[in-house]
Amino acid sequence: MELPFYLTYKEFEAQYYNNLEKWFEEYRNTSEVDYLNQLVNLYSPYVYYNFAKDKLQADASIQIKDCFFPYYEKIGISFCTNCDQNNKHISKGMNHLFEWKTITMMEYAQHILDKINKHITKKNIKDTNSVFDFINDKEVITFRDGAGLCVNYNQHQSTIPFLKAYLPVFGKTVDIAAYRDFIFSVVQIAEFIDQKLKEVQAFELMMYSKLKSEAKFKVQMKDQFLTICN
Repeated sequence: MELPFYLTYKEFEAQYYNNLEKWFEEYRNTSEVDYLNQLVNLYSPYVYYNFAKDKLQADASIQIKDCFFPYYEKIGISFCTNCDQNNKHISKGMNHLFEWKTITMMEYAQHILDKINKHITKKNIKDTNSVFDFINDKEVITFRDGAGLCVNYNQHQSTIPFLKAYLPVFGKTVDIAAYRDFIFSVVQIAEFIDQKLKEVQAFELMMYSKLKSEAKFKVQMKDQFLTICN
């Protein structure tokens, strides 16, 4: 069963028991804890543990490679002797360099939407096709037209639930208001899930517990690294 991803707490709360019932219909030998654990996996990438405030906060961002060509900006493509003169694109012989860049999920969604719309326009595909026909098309999603953001297909898989909920079926721009609603709602959703886990004493599965433990581990590793360096 593919669990639906919700952008607002109100909708998530309203559909919780309906989706739980569907879960039991498909997976008869499971419990609500199993269902909640799947929800943890679904929403935990969009929250983090804040040490200073000792609570979960929204963090809907993703790390992605920002690819570029060495010296391209400095000397210009006209000086590239390995480029195909019959093609505006840079030849495969000229390797990309990259820097890691952190962008919001709204920016990532817009980037994916731009790729899909460019593909639809280039192939002259009829308007009856929706954006979702190409949302996980590897050739479309990972296509590189010169420099820019380079999508990792494996990493892209983890964003599919969010993209299915957020991207428009048709159109060329994402909804800023819908993204704002999600940022305001995702912590409430996380707290709802944690409260349900707390009620059945599955404390170790709570997002708060998991993310706090991960945050502590990162701090310890950073401290050990600084100790070694000193």
